[in-house]
Amino acid sequence: MKTNPGTRMLTRTPSVVAQVFLLLSIVLVIAIAVIQINQQQVLSPGLKYGIVLDAGSSRTTVYVYEWPAEKENNTGVVSQTFKCNVKGPGISSYGSSPGALAKPLDDCLNKVKERIPVHLHKNTSVYLGATAGMRLLRLQNESAANEVLASIQSYFRAQPFEFRGAQIITGPEEGVYGWITANYLMGNFLERNLWRTWVHPYRKETTGALDLGGASTQISFIPEDPEKHLNSTLQVKLYGYNYNVYTHSYQCYGRDEAEKRLLALLHQKSKASANVDNPCYPQNYNTALMMKDFFGSLCTQSLRPANYYPNQLVNFHGTGDPGLCQEMVSLLFNLTACRDREDCPFNGIHQPKVKGNFVAFSGFYYTINALNLSGQFSLDDFNSSMWFFCSQTWAQLQFMLPKFEEKYARSYCFSANFIYYLLVHGYNFNAETWPQIHFQKEVGNSSIAWSLGYMLSLTNMIPAEGKLIQLPLKPSLFAGLLVFLTATALLCLLFLVYLCVVSHQRKDVPRVQHVFIPE
Repeated sequence: MKTNPGTRMLTRTPSVVAQVFLLLSIVLVIAIAVIQINQQQVLSPGLKYGIVLDAGSSRTTVYVYEWPAEKENNTGVVSQTFKCNVKGPGISSYGSSPGALAKPLDDCLNKVKERIPVHLHKNTSVYLGATAGMRLLRLQNESAANEVLASIQSYFRAQPFEFRGAQIITGPEEGVYGWITANYLMGNFLERNLWRTWVHPYRKETTGALDLGGASTQISFIPEDPEKHLNSTLQVKLYGYNYNVYTHSYQCYGRDEAEKRLLALLHQKSKASANVDNPCYPQNYNTALMMKDFFGSLCTQSLRPANYYPNQLVNFHGTGDPGLCQEMVSLLFNLTACRDREDCPFNGIHQPKVKGNFVAFSGFYYTINALNLSGQFSLDDFNSSMWFFCSQTWAQLQFMLPKFEEKYARSYCFSANFIYYLLVHGYNFNAETWPQIHFQKEVGNSSIAWSLGYMLSLTNMIPAEGKLIQLPLKPSLFAGLLVFLTATALLCLLFLVYLCVVSHQRKDVPRVQHVFIPE
């Protein structure tokens, strides 16, 4: 008995169709899974913002920083996006009227609100760090210092940001935060490799930091043998690495306070207390200052005369004498307290020998810039520029300086001599090591200031956010397709099994019939 060919074709067609559907389902399941895995996009969870107010002795500066929310080894890769100088003096000047702080802060804070997306305001932390000016005010009048901080707390409670408090940071903290900033901006902690990922630079040396503020100055660096100086170093952890940093802050050795001490010394040595010659002021420059302007500071308290009248005027006459200016500046440093110890430059303070490159910023930079110098230069070049500058008359200076402001212009000669004495006789830089100092204000678009280092340290405590994964197909659609195609493949497989069973049964029927049909 023969089977009709047409019938065989009809029974084969469902089998072929089922096999094709099975194969297509398997191919599509594999293809969709591969695309979903390989074509996924890793998205940043966005940016986080932080605001730091650098409340210095002479002014307050507002910095806005941003960093990717996923962070790098527990420390944010932070960049400065905005800077605003608050009008008026530093917050320590508001000791007698803390309520007057709000208005000057408003101008900068309104600009900050425009810079940060509105929906992120409530999650943006604000920190205020007050430095040597407030440290001095706290020593002089603790209740006044507390009232200033309370006024700031009250002001920021009315702002949309998350205020994390106003605190007076210590001198060593200010020094080490400045060191962090300098090294971070110079790429000594992180650098991008060929694959554009952040890595720790191989065997890269760190840079020392020299900061000259209004009321204090800081030196920070990693000594030749940190193990020998553990008692005078601070341990810093950044991007998974530990650093032992020597740092010291010299109170009353900031530019403004040092000049007050000079004026107090000149007044003390003058025969006529109402008229005093100042060899550091330019020739033919005259100004009248009240006694409280220079004797009112805690740094000059020991020099106050018995007949101290805060509002009494003293006339200072500039003589423009570089040699005598340097001689008077030397009296600000106590070089005998160390008793010729090699690791003790001045004021009896232990300091390891300076090592490697340094960056000098803040007041160092502004003074060097006034002398028409920049970057790196020899000690001889500095001395000749300083001597030339200090020999000019007041009238000549007005044409020499690119930006002329009386209160700064009259003091640049003193500042230059003070910097010379501090670096050479204070920190023990010499003709050989002086060129290793880089005088600069910023790196890229970021200012070299302690505030960035402060923000970097704080991001260690701000939780990171996970990366966002963007898939080509929505999870629900991907799951639906997988279920549908898997079900189709299973149905096709079951159908093929069924056809196979049926086919075997049909082959067996004729054989059975052949056995039992009688002849």
